[in-house]
Amino acid sequence: MTDNTENLARERYYEQLQPLNLAPLWNVLKGLVPAQPVPAARACLWSWNEVYPQLLRAGELITTEEAERRVLVLENPGLPGKSQVTDTLYAGLQLILPGETAPAHRHTQSALRFVLHGSGAYTAVDGEKTPMNRGDFIITPHWTWHDHGHDGNEPVVWLDGLDVPLVTFLRAGFREEYSHKVQTTRREAGESAARFGSGLLPIDHVQRGLTSPMFCYPYARAREAIEVQSRTAEPDPHLGVCLRYVNPATGGWAMPTIDAVLRYYPGGFATRPYRSTDSTVLVGLEGEAEIRVEGCDALRIGPNDVAVVPGWSEWTVAARRDTVLFSYSDRPVHEKLGLLREARS
Repeated sequence: MTDNTENLARERYYEQLQPLNLAPLWNVLKGLVPAQPVPAARACLWSWNEVYPQLLRAGELITTEEAERRVLVLENPGLPGKSQVTDTLYAGLQLILPGETAPAHRHTQSALRFVLHGSGAYTAVDGEKTPMNRGDFIITPHWTWHDHGHDGNEPVVWLDGLDVPLVTFLRAGFREEYSHKVQTTRREAGESAARFGSGLLPIDHVQRGLTSPMFCYPYARAREAIEVQSRTAEPDPHLGVCLRYVNPATGGWAMPTIDAVLRYYPGGFATRPYRSTDSTVLVGLEGEAEIRVEGCDALRIGPNDVAVVPGWSEWTVAARRDTVLFSYSDRPVHEKLGLLREARS
């Protein structure tokens, strides 16, 4: 056959396949099974100095009753309109003002809160309240009732991190509203930390679920661990001083689909290039550092700034001063599925 005849025959063949809900793999194979990951997300940074005024403006314009959760979503520029900070993760900055309450609900998506600014707010999870202080890492396990409130006198802001895109892809999302605006408190504040944060477990303890039973990890305690580690061990050349939040009942990740890590870089320290398949969200706590991601201008991260490193992107960190970053990623999913791959230069 001539080339024209052959092309026409193929086009007719493909047209015949469509009503049968069939498609030729050979036309899409390299896109379905690429030589290496090709994330749609891009490296990006959200500056606190630019974002915070917009949050305060939202507080003037939108009530909690209207919004339910007054949040500005961090939309990755490579994923416009999708409410995603990476290909697999969600991030948003939530504002609560004095006297407000964000009503109770629950959902199958797992959530973390990382407190950035202000004091006087609290979150209640599964019948237990905990105060929210800057740098605290707080877990909302999937399908647990949770609400937020504010008894203080200044705006409070925290970062919400969820596995929404993963759960959406699996079409496994459920949501339910609580019967009242605020859930009934059934346990004393700090009870879960007292039960599970001391290195002791009841002898008959049976782990239920995949999430840590200790849902609040105070920054003061975590910062002390970083300080001890930095004095007694050399920083990893690719990761710096890197400590993960753990489930005290299992020693595994604190959350089943999202990891949480605290990172310390001494002033003047620069990491060597590193990449991994998981995508990472970084939050500035202390100091200042320059993050360089391949194919992107340098991202200068300081307190309360948020940066994103897409999966399988080579990146480095150079600390201008002693720097502490919080990060979360989808690493536990990669590990459980045997998909995690790392490269160190």
